[in-house]
Amino acid sequence: MNPGISSAATTAAPREPAWGAVFAMTLGVFGLVTAEFLPASLLTPMADGLGVTEGVAGQAVTATATVALVTSLLISALTRTIDRRRVLLAFSMLLVASNLAVAFAPNLTTLLIGRVVLGVALGGFWTMATATAMRLVPTAMVPRALSIIFSGVAVATIASAPMGSYFGHLIGWRNVFLIAAGLGGIAFVSQVMTLPSMPPSGTTRLRTLVDVLRRPTVGLGMFATILVFTGHFAFFTYLRPFLEQVAGVGVNGLSAILLGYGIANFVGTSLAGRVLEHRLRPMLIGMPALMVVLGIALVALGRAPMIDAVLVALWGMAFGGVPVAWSTWVTRTVPDEAESAGGLIVAAIQLAIATGAAAGGVVFDANGAGGVFLGAAAVLAVAVATIVTGVPKRVGVATALAE
Repeated sequence: MNPGISSAATTAAPREPAWGAVFAMTLGVFGLVTAEFLPASLLTPMADGLGVTEGVAGQAVTATATVALVTSLLISALTRTIDRRRVLLAFSMLLVASNLAVAFAPNLTTLLIGRVVLGVALGGFWTMATATAMRLVPTAMVPRALSIIFSGVAVATIASAPMGSYFGHLIGWRNVFLIAAGLGGIAFVSQVMTLPSMPPSGTTRLRTLVDVLRRPTVGLGMFATILVFTGHFAFFTYLRPFLEQVAGVGVNGLSAILLGYGIANFVGTSLAGRVLEHRLRPMLIGMPALMVVLGIALVALGRAPMIDAVLVALWGMAFGGVPVAWSTWVTRTVPDEAESAGGLIVAAIQLAIATGAAAGGVVFDANGAGGVFLGAAAVLAVAVATIVTGVPKRVGVATALAE
């Protein structure tokens, strides 16, 4: 081991797994992602209730994503002297406070403040999730722990939009955010009961982000991450127009296909943990490679709704393992600065969301949804080539720290 690197992060792994704490982290992730996605299903009643247009109300999503990106880059340095248990509990408290602020917001300004607070919680919690998993379970079980934590994302993705829409119609959008606050409260209590003390082990500064990026393979890995997520979000953002305009899928069929995607995504996330324990690099390559094939197949065969349903579900399963795989890559490549690297991953994903949606919009206007899918496939193919050439066959800290 490089003597200039603190070993604290690598020696912090316990002998026995703290699965209760892992599931408490999962509840936190579920609450955060649910809160992030709720405005998408409640935009019209929120706009009506606040007396603004839907476009203006939609800035609730933009505010959260923007603040999450900035927070992910700064939070490790700003909290470097604080016990990680206290920091994570603070983020869960912010989750509750955010939802309460939105639920009782008398105007748009108050609502946006609440969504900014959510961005801090979201960016901070995500940044520390990978490093926390490394301190809750033995090293060999980290991929499994990450797959459990990320399953909270898959469940929230499946449940938040339909449940938000249903309960919003039944009890009003403000009460939906009160329910979300309750979910955050449950996550907070479970974390109080299960999370162990985790004294800060690193010496993270803002400069650390640059130092991590300069390590061999890390910069290319982050670039590949951006490409994979950009390709996915370009595809997913314009999936509905493709199904409606090309395949002629109606509302019921669309709901069924998206539900199938969500379930398959959850399955992919759940299976990834066990496979990644021994097959990290093949998974990093294989998942985007499969997505390339599926994107092309959808363009070629996309007029048949049943075929679309199968291909979209396979895409969901393939992508389900992607966040787990790259988080596992961080734990093996940069274990001594997992928080900083985790922040870079979160920032890369937020950038990819914006890039995929924006670039996809330009292509969609010029060439339709089929053009977007082919463009996404091309971006994913570049990602595969980057991983093949830039990620060594034996992924590990020795490679990352090699001079």
